[in-house]
Amino acid sequence: MIFPHDTEHALEVMVDLVNSAAEDAEGLADLAALAAFVEGTGASDVPPLAAADLAEVRALRARFREVFDAAEVAQAVPLINGMLAELSTAPYLTDHDGHGWHVHYFAPGSRIGEHLAVDCGMALAYVLAAGELDRLRQCAADGCDRVLVDLSRNRCRRFCDSRTCGNRAHVAAYRARRRAG
Repeated sequence: MIFPHDTEHALEVMVDLVNSAAEDAEGLADLAALAAFVEGTGASDVPPLAAADLAEVRALRARFREVFDAAEVAQAVPLINGMLAELSTAPYLTDHDGHGWHVHYFAPGSRIGEHLAVDCGMALAYVLAAGELDRLRQCAADGCDRVLVDLSRNRCRRFCDSRTCGNRAHVAAYRARRRAG
């Protein structure tokens, strides 16, 4: 584990959020889709969702995508600092849902947009502070616009999903070698 559990979890949630806009289909088409996404994150103490939450989460998703598109730390830092500056955080320790003690930065009962902005924004801040911006990547497969966070020890992850994008890339390379040979 490179980062603490809650940081890695927030990074995974952020990747899922950013990728919900990938390709042709809108992954957060309506409140029901947002509710399913929120349930999948394991977020706790989230008030009932409203239409404003959907708009806020979609806008936040675009801001996170900008961080993945940043070529260097100097471009990413103002994006993250800007997100965090807009929030009022209330750090506190919790050990909910069987997880050990960890820090939550959002106030209990915060709207889902603030919850995601703080958790994911702080996770991004830790990634940059650790000098690990290069772990935030776009999928290397041709035609895929999804993102990933490479948490592997040797930094070798290149595809958003090895079963789809990775397999397609390997098959294409194999066929190209066969045609050339």
